[in-house]
Amino acid sequence: MDYDTIAAVSTPIGEGAISIVRLSGPEAIQAADRVFRGSHSLAKVKSHTIHYGKILDPETDQVIEEVMVSVMRKPKTFTREDVVEINCHGGLVSVNKVLSLILDQDVRLAEPGEFTKRAFLNGRIDLSQAEAVMDLIRAKTDRAMTAAMSQMEGRLSKLVRDLRKELLDILAAVEVNIDYPEYDDAEVVTNRLLLDKALVVSRRLDQLLSTAKQGKILREGLSTVIVGRPNVGKSSLLNYLAHENKAIVTDVPGTTRDVIEEYVNVDGVPLKLVDTAGIRDTEDVVEKIGVERSRRVLKTADLVLLLLNYNEKLTDEDRSLFEATRGIPSIVVLNKTDLPGQLDLDEVRALASENPVIQLSLLKEEGIKNLEQTIASLFFDHGATLNDETYVSNTRHLALLKQAKSALSDAISAAEHGLPVDMAQIDIKRTWDILGEIVGDTVSDSLINELFSKFCLGK
Repeated sequence: MDYDTIAAVSTPIGEGAISIVRLSGPEAIQAADRVFRGSHSLAKVKSHTIHYGKILDPETDQVIEEVMVSVMRKPKTFTREDVVEINCHGGLVSVNKVLSLILDQDVRLAEPGEFTKRAFLNGRIDLSQAEAVMDLIRAKTDRAMTAAMSQMEGRLSKLVRDLRKELLDILAAVEVNIDYPEYDDAEVVTNRLLLDKALVVSRRLDQLLSTAKQGKILREGLSTVIVGRPNVGKSSLLNYLAHENKAIVTDVPGTTRDVIEEYVNVDGVPLKLVDTAGIRDTEDVVEKIGVERSRRVLKTADLVLLLLNYNEKLTDEDRSLFEATRGIPSIVVLNKTDLPGQLDLDEVRALASENPVIQLSLLKEEGIKNLEQTIASLFFDHGATLNDETYVSNTRHLALLKQAKSALSDAISAAEHGLPVDMAQIDIKRTWDILGEIVGDTVSDSLINELFSKFCLGK
């Protein structure tokens, strides 16, 4: 498949040590060669080599930049086309000038995600691997990066293709039954075979769907809300987990007036950590608005860190927070254990029900590691590594897997009720098509364009 030649800046906009202008297409090497001056013409160098030289304006011979240029010939490139990467100094003016000169050589500015789109269309990666590229770029923890790398390497693709092959075997058996109906027991045998194999595929789909919760956390972060009465240490906990002073900390109750959000890495789990205004009855108009916002945020939380003051007796406000967080996965955090204890721990554990209770002192930095490990263990099995499991983290993939499971359930129901096998065949074929959308085998052009439009410009 032939395309025109495209180019874009593949590094973040701004000042830095290096910026890269990437070209891909049939004229990539020739276009770069027209503005490059080095010891050798780029058209004659070996593939996968890098060369020092200068970028000149062809019309004036003015030196624009001092560069290193990588030349990679097809098919062993990311796009399976000729690729050139021009390494410039990381200034806005210089890199834009180099890009401008390249675009003057009958080269088009790439659309968002077009390099990855070409890799997909040229068969180097499938659609799920392409989507994993953005997951890798946006990964906020080592766990998230490992999960994205696993998908980029084709682990999910292989599982989906294996399932589609199983379904194809079922369809082939059904076709034999339809083509050769003269055998009296053909339908009975085919129905039993269809049911047995469909149940195997169904169990595998269930295994994939069971990872969706963890996958969503790795991709989007765990929405974690810190709640508690004023001045129990909520802002101090956010600052400690974020490793910087994101929230103002004072001894004055009601200092936090609004919701503060920060992404943090807690034992490999990405948390979208939310520090809320202390929830209490107040006559302060501004603080009251903050309290209402805190209550709204609480309703959307994946996890609640409920802070109590170890040095004070339990109050009615504390008890109301237990009631407000009921039904939400929670960890009860007893802060200020460096001070004499006043809490009735038996009452706290009774109110916490089955939720963990952690004691810590933010002042002395004691118990934090235990809290981090407890957060991670609530959502991930520490007895297994990420390499043990393929996590479904993409919302599109999850929706398609649910649709495939539903269609397959219809086929299984038809087989169990002894309906003609060609009735079940329709649902088996629908399952096969839906799974094909995950890897891009049966996806529409409009969806492909929509997915890649969400990528950054140079990727």
